[in-house]
Amino acid sequence: MNAVEIKNLSKNFGPKQAVCGLNMTVPMGAIYGFIGENGSGKSTTEKMICGLIPTSGGSIKLYGKDYTDESVRARMGVLIEAPGCFPGLTVFDNMMLQASNLSIPHAEQEVIKVLKTVRMEGAASNKYKNCSLGMKQRVGIAMALLGNPTLLVLDEPLNGLDADGMRIMREVFLDIIKDGKRSIIVSSHLLGELQKVATHYGIIRHGKMIVEMTADELDASCRTYVALQSAEMNRTKMLLGCHYSRVEEDEAGYIRVYDLTTPEEIVTYLYENGICVTEVGTDKIGLEEYYIDLMKGGK
Repeated sequence: MNAVEIKNLSKNFGPKQAVCGLNMTVPMGAIYGFIGENGSGKSTTEKMICGLIPTSGGSIKLYGKDYTDESVRARMGVLIEAPGCFPGLTVFDNMMLQASNLSIPHAEQEVIKVLKTVRMEGAASNKYKNCSLGMKQRVGIAMALLGNPTLLVLDEPLNGLDADGMRIMREVFLDIIKDGKRSIIVSSHLLGELQKVATHYGIIRHGKMIVEMTADELDASCRTYVALQSAEMNRTKMLLGCHYSRVEEDEAGYIRVYDLTTPEEIVTYLYENGICVTEVGTDKIGLEEYYIDLMKGGK
């Protein structure tokens, strides 16, 4: 059984169609990276999944039941935009208020447990207004975890975090799904960070799902290339461009050759033409480059 199954979902705001015939599948135990440019329909889709706005058409099923079913709604945790916290209260008191709103039994033990999950147990006595952005994001996730939900929907939880905050958030995500009983839908523009934890991806554009794939399928789809530098970069690029079908120079100043070839073949070809290669190696494009390629219509 899948955690989420969406068929032909649509949402209209007056004459504007924000989501158009979208299909989406989130397996149990997945970290589903939901990717798209601003205005692509990500947040609108997440809000419909969470029941925050009504659909205009199509169906949403959570664990095989309609998303309006009370039994499945109770299995969701949500962080969209920002957590609703009182700035002057401590992290712990804000959490206790949310636990009270949800009528959670043994609230204090539950709050302590989820704060530990998100690495915030040491900051429970901090006033919310004094927390860093990363800490506030983790408080929001802790609130979403109250009541032991099996599906989390997190909208841009990585925004504004420093390197240590990113690392902690990755650890939190992996902890959440380690028993295989929880699934996470997480939208983010930080594709390099998302690639470190996501098990599945959905790429949306203009309200339509362009592609869904697993992390393994992404890895298989990402092109390998030879990257090199030489003493005569302009002449090197010209020669390679005449010999290979796709040659580009990247932001770091390396020439990339995307054809199915080896570094040895390229080095030999350039040596025969009087060019000495100073650095060469192979690499593979990541999620960010794959996404940019896809948006440009590349293959």
